[in-house]
Amino acid sequence: MSAITLKNVSKSYRSITVLDQLNLEIRKNVITGLVGRNGVGKTTLMKMIAGFIKESDGELRVFGEHPFNSLKVSANMMFIDDMMGFPDALTLDDLLTECDRFYENWNQDLAMRLLEYFKLPLSLNHRVLSKGKRSTFNAIIGIATRCPLTMFDEPITGMDAGARRDFYRALLKDYMSYPRTILLSSHHMEEMEDLLEDILVIDGKSISFHGSITELQEKFLSLQARESVLKSYANRYAVVHRANAGPMTEWIVDNQHTEAEVEELKQAGIRVSAVSASQAYLAMTGQATGGVDDVFNAMERQ
Repeated sequence: MSAITLKNVSKSYRSITVLDQLNLEIRKNVITGLVGRNGVGKTTLMKMIAGFIKESDGELRVFGEHPFNSLKVSANMMFIDDMMGFPDALTLDDLLTECDRFYENWNQDLAMRLLEYFKLPLSLNHRVLSKGKRSTFNAIIGIATRCPLTMFDEPITGMDAGARRDFYRALLKDYMSYPRTILLSSHHMEEMEDLLEDILVIDGKSISFHGSITELQEKFLSLQARESVLKSYANRYAVVHRANAGPMTEWIVDNQHTEAEVEELKQAGIRVSAVSASQAYLAMTGQATGGVDDVFNAMERQ
């Protein structure tokens, strides 16, 4: 069953098209990762789903409703981002009290325990917190509201590695007890991939992939050997990413191999392995020739 559906949805600002003809269904009660390079429209998509902005064309539905100016969607949705602000007159304790009054599924005990764990004093107000502590408080609000649709747009900005790990762990544990539809956008793909069930990759104003993490990984293979060996035995495959680590070179290639071809590569001394979801994501979003390595390689050839 779908919580969110888009049919030919586009969003433009004046003459600039940010998202173009999106068609997708986001499953209900699933954690979906929303990933893409900077500026591809991830935040715009989430704000349209939240009902904050209106699509320019197409049909968008959340829980069967058009989200823009929908009271039903607003009452059943929480949108967390790093730009959230709260009234200066209210302390963190006051904010929890107001959340308890407003959100039907709010869990006050969970919120209080998480604030205590993350060492967030209830007597302070939101604006005096450090960047990382503000993000942590916002994330706690997103978890404790237990809204049927919860969206986190870069929720870990400013958090240290330990806080990021604990946030993902808390989100997963509460989701397992109280399933809901969660959209999670982050540039730290390698940190959140174990949390995700589905992943949505936006590239070039459109959707380049939407499916399970496993399906994304299976689109590619990693080949590792000396570059001369790869060029001799693996040059028949489309290379989507190259990287060097000492004497070894890694090529990430489209996974269109037969079993016999894979065995031939192994016999030639090439290590053939699956890729991580973060490697597959990088391969899919245009880093085809080794990224920054090519800059230095070009300088060395001069």
